[in-house]
Amino acid sequence: MRQERMEETLEDLGDYLSTKMATAYLGSGVAHGELTVHVTREQIPQVLKFLRDDARCRCEVLIDICGVDWPGRENRFDVVYHLLSPRNNLRLRVKLQTNDTAAVPSAIDVFSAANWFEREAFDMYGILFSGHPDLRRLLTDYGFQGHPLRKDFPLTGYVEVRYDDEKKRVVYEPVKLNQEFRSFDFESPWEGADYILPGDEKASTANGRG
Repeated sequence: MRQERMEETLEDLGDYLSTKMATAYLGSGVAHGELTVHVTREQIPQVLKFLRDDARCRCEVLIDICGVDWPGRENRFDVVYHLLSPRNNLRLRVKLQTNDTAAVPSAIDVFSAANWFEREAFDMYGILFSGHPDLRRLLTDYGFQGHPLRKDFPLTGYVEVRYDDEKKRVVYEPVKLNQEFRSFDFESPWEGADYILPGDEKASTANGRG
């Protein structure tokens, strides 16, 4: 009953937001005890400001901004804002869609904490934020090519970094993963393999060791 009442409360809040954010509101839904609101990309600063200042919301803490990559979709990226209201004991998720060329208005003027979150989303996904004062890479190196959390980015990357003692500097080289072929037998370690494991021949009873 308590969970049902909570879901009803969140659904009522979604209906309330649909009337207050008519031009920006695209829909909402309740999942895992949290309300997710879908909004237009262009009006995200106004949406966040409303959610921060409105008495029924009071989402005064920006917990995180992250991206989700859907390569098969025209607007391949979701940008997700996680908000917290300590006063109203409320968590709220705001989502919008964008692509790798359309910039999302920066939320820094509403939440100063958005600065590094937006830089991380740019670094990892290539999501652009207009109005950001310093939109540059945050986690990867300055000369890094590509965006590691895109689903079309190879797990091995394109280059590897090492320190060259002769050149006395860091150098970039095409990634090389030299690895011998390994065959797994998937035998139970409790029952033991039905063949002699490397090294076990030293403990053979023929040598008087057992």
